Amino acid sequence: MRIKKMTSCFMAACLIAAVLTGCAGTQAGEASGEASGTGESYAAKSDGTGKTLVFGDTTFNPENEEPDINPHNAYSGWACIRYGVGETLFRYSDTMEIEPWLASGYEQPDDRTWVITLKDDIYFSSGRKMDGAAVKECLEHLIQSHDRARTDLMIQEITADGQTVTITTTEPVPAFLNYLSDPYGCIIDMDAGISDEGIVAGTGPYTASALVSGERLELVKNENYWNGEPKLDGITVLTVTDGDTLTMALQSGEIDVAYGMPYANYPLFENEDYTFTSCATSRTFFLWMNFESPVISDPAVREAIAMGIDKDGFVNTLLGGNGYAAAGPFPDSFSFGGSQVMAKGYDPQEAQEVLEGAGWIDSDGDGIREKDGTRLSIRWLTYPSRQELPLLAESAQATLGQIGIEVIVNSTADHNSIRTDTDQWDVYASAMVTAPTGDPEYFFTTCCLDSSMVNNGHYHNDTLEALAAELSQTFDTKARSDLAVQMQQILLDDDAYVFCSHLQMSMVSKAQVTGLTAHPCDFYEITADLDIN
Repeated sequence: MRIKKMTSCFMAACLIAAVLTGCAGTQAGEASGEASGTGESYAAKSDGTGKTLVFGDTTFNPENEEPDINPHNAYSGWACIRYGVGETLFRYSDTMEIEPWLASGYEQPDDRTWVITLKDDIYFSSGRKMDGAAVKECLEHLIQSHDRARTDLMIQEITADGQTVTITTTEPVPAFLNYLSDPYGCIIDMDAGISDEGIVAGTGPYTASALVSGERLELVKNENYWNGEPKLDGITVLTVTDGDTLTMALQSGEIDVAYGMPYANYPLFENEDYTFTSCATSRTFFLWMNFESPVISDPAVREAIAMGIDKDGFVNTLLGGNGYAAAGPFPDSFSFGGSQVMAKGYDPQEAQEVLEGAGWIDSDGDGIREKDGTRLSIRWLTYPSRQELPLLAESAQATLGQIGIEVIVNSTADHNSIRTDTDQWDVYASAMVTAPTGDPEYFFTTCCLDSSMVNNGHYHNDTLEALAAELSQTFDTKARSDLAVQMQQILLDDDAYVFCSHLQMSMVSKAQVTGLTAHPCDFYEITADLDIN
């Protein structure tokens, strides 16, 4: 096994070296004075003509089949905002409070009207001024092409007058500004268009010069940037799907920043040559139960799974303490967080009794239970681009096996096409930032309702639907939190989802890198302040 693992890592290392060599002729590489085809390291250099940095990332849009930076495409807005290309009208502070960004403020004359004033003298990387007309064009295209945004924002009409945009919604949307701050809300220049590769012109400190889906993104300084001069002339974002390869690339100096490194490799960088930036986030690792599955539709099986997952063991042993066990979808730091709900704890003895009582018996002594001739075997679907997910599968396979549940793991990059076919899986393990808007409604409307875009397991609860309708009309923050707590408890009582852990997000960089700061929402990574000496 060890020889096979090292061989795999060596092959992956050769691949990243080839990618890095191929980058030498790109615009960012030319800015650093690199000659095409030299084969030299593409890591940051400054030779008087320009300074560049290489950012290695294992998580470049694993949700998309064709990763790009077009915010109007599925979840590509994450890459657009993370990598400094796009910005939103409002953003989240370090305490996840809404604050103006491209906007200078807003007024709300009634509960369906939002009058937003834009900052002046902001230009897209294309050179066009960002005014009300440009924002109107962008948002109208967004709701035409992005189903989730259309459902969230409920925009009826947009009018523009100079630096003012007036938006009317079809009904009250209390979390409207929160939704506008979602990465899909990046304001882009529709006159400049969207290239075939998914490149757009935003207002951020960097502009994309080239994109090879699933391989790399080339960024150059946005000379029109409005909020301070970007420190770097060029950045290459590399998609590195193997965490060990990412580790070796940082060790060898091939990259300057690593995001998504295996926790087991952190000690290699705990010295003066490297810097960590970390923070707790609402990215949650959790299980979706498939209510179309004959096995999972048995409430006893769902309850046993919920009690058969050793969350603390997973976090402390396999994650090395780089996370914290979850009760519900939201961390304790939120007013509607996990401390407000009651989740089932790890109790393998009780789980076995529940299964016994429901008729699941190991009649043949092979360690796996059966009922009416059906073997208690669950098909566990997940994906490898989030390093925690295969580890979670490993942990669950062991602890659920101890109570008589066989777990067959399918960890594949093809998970997006498979999860839409409920005949092919029983439990789906994924990672998601559950409160990217700082508001609880996002998680429920995205995942748990009849109208949700990604209700993967086809879960339904009448009371949940009624509370969600009430939440959508409630403006008072305390009342929204109270409703969210009730809604979470319904999910937990139904064992519709099992929330395993929240992420302690870390990026590791060379000590010379400055201006890199982890943020609770996991959005803002490449900024104008990012630099390397």
